[in-house]
Amino acid sequence: MPAERVSMRQIREVLRLRFASELPQRGIAKSLGLSQGAVSGYLSRARAAGVSWPLPADLDDEQLEALLFPAPPAIAGDQRPMPDWAWVHRELRRPNVTLALLWEEYRAGAPDGFGYSWFCDLYRGWAGRLKPTMRQTHIAGEKLFVDFAGRTGEIVDGLTGEIIPVQIFVAVLGASNFTYAEAVWSQKLPDWIAAHVRAFAYFGGVARQTVSDNLKAGITKACFHEPMVNRTYADMARHYGTAIVPARPYKPRDKAKVEVGVQVVGRWILARLRHRRFFSLAELNAAIRALLKELNNRVMRGWGTSRQALFEQLDIPALGSLPPLPYEYAEWKRCRVGLDYHVEIAKHYYSVPHQLLRQEVEAR
Repeated sequence: MPAERVSMRQIREVLRLRFASELPQRGIAKSLGLSQGAVSGYLSRARAAGVSWPLPADLDDEQLEALLFPAPPAIAGDQRPMPDWAWVHRELRRPNVTLALLWEEYRAGAPDGFGYSWFCDLYRGWAGRLKPTMRQTHIAGEKLFVDFAGRTGEIVDGLTGEIIPVQIFVAVLGASNFTYAEAVWSQKLPDWIAAHVRAFAYFGGVARQTVSDNLKAGITKACFHEPMVNRTYADMARHYGTAIVPARPYKPRDKAKVEVGVQVVGRWILARLRHRRFFSLAELNAAIRALLKELNNRVMRGWGTSRQALFEQLDIPALGSLPPLPYEYAEWKRCRVGLDYHVEIAKHYYSVPHQLLRQEVEAR
């Protein structure tokens, strides 16, 4: 039962406004003074119950309520194994572990166990609560959101047994939520750039804008009005024909899409790999890539379709073409031309035109 239970008269009005007036959920919520979550919940119940519009003339409020809010079936305790809720509660404290993942693991050991909805309801009755979620809309092919996940992966040194943390790069296309993720050694500029190059190749195209958090590797000056993009990062963007758009400080909506993507990658990929050991970056990325395919092909709740399907329908036709060759990493350095018409770069000397004597130049 939803948190905002209203009269059946109002629920009838929700159905009328949606199916007869074709009002969007936000408009219905505003018109009736309900939350969008409540409106969405009533419409979902109507679809699940097979309720169509117009409602039958002889369907009274009591009958409609029985259709939309059926009584829970009687379940004999000895027929379905009861989960260990204390263990569930402890596991939920782990980063990125969700009820959905724990239910899947529970059903793997008990195929005749509770369905997902009942699993959640029973857990909430024991100790839990739901967290609200938000959703934004973006134009196809317009924006790619990139960031590093807060949680790291792990590589085991096969010789010493040392645990080496690695960073998780995440890229999410705004329109379709199509997601790319990979593990890299660090958040430094070479790894940051290389991860972008591989992400563009994975998507098979380039969005018009690349929205980046104010990571030091890419944004050298995080200013609200005039953020400064690293020269190499800007060079890469020029190569691919995309524009780097730094997320504004203190504006969480600017990066909400990638933060949700980071959360999804954590829950759907990293959490599933938490019991496995990897001895190389390639081995970890192979496991990530396999789960990434599963994630993108999974039907999203509330959307009725998958990221892959939306990617093919929306983003692929709108993405810019990849250049003939991938970007080759290079750094920029400011240096002064010596009296011998040479500049020193990485302990090597290169000649320049004599007209540049004693001038400051930029070398790539």
